[in-house]
Amino acid sequence: MRIDVTADGPYFVSGGVPMSKTAISTNERGESVAWVEGEALPAEDCYALCRCGRSGSKPFCDGGHATVGFDGTETASREPYVDQAACTTGPALKLRDARHLCAEARFCDRAGGLWNLVTAADDPDSVALVEEEAALCPSGRYVACDHDTEEPHEPALEPSIGLVQDPGLGVSGPLWVRGGIPVFAADGDGYEVRNRVTLCPGFRS
Repeated sequence: MRIDVTADGPYFVSGGVPMSKTAISTNERGESVAWVEGEALPAEDCYALCRCGRSGSKPFCDGGHATVGFDGTETASREPYVDQAACTTGPALKLRDARHLCAEARFCDRAGGLWNLVTAADDPDSVALVEEEAALCPSGRYVACDHDTEEPHEPALEPSIGLVQDPGLGVSGPLWVRGGIPVFAADGDGYEVRNRVTLCPGFRS
């Protein structure tokens, strides 16, 4: 399985990566609390996902980028995550935070904000909430780590792509790439392989 960013074109997905709509579920206060797997989309062994926003068959590419002069210049950093992230040390956990990776899913807002919660989390319930909020972050902006060893606490995710839906805001979101699927830049170099990343599509509604 792999994803290739094509020059001024779509994301080319190969290896039979499964894909489904994946919605943010909220509580009575409107806070993001869980992911809900929805409709599975037909995905063949190889397929191309729209990046320009002009496809008539979204999320799949129909070649529209070639007619609109789409500029697909990549802006993502190729630095390792640990070099991009700030680190907050709490009494029980450390929290890495690469803020610029934020996908606006808002799982980190509960209990006064994850960035504040980690500094006071010293009881089992608070520690569990820090780990939960960090693990729900689709882009991997947040990673909770062991206080002493700095071993990351990552959720178990099967290789797949989620088409993020945000009913609370009435919008669609990024492509949520899960389970360590390698992503390669248009020049052939690979980005760091991570358990959770988000790719910006061109079809937010």
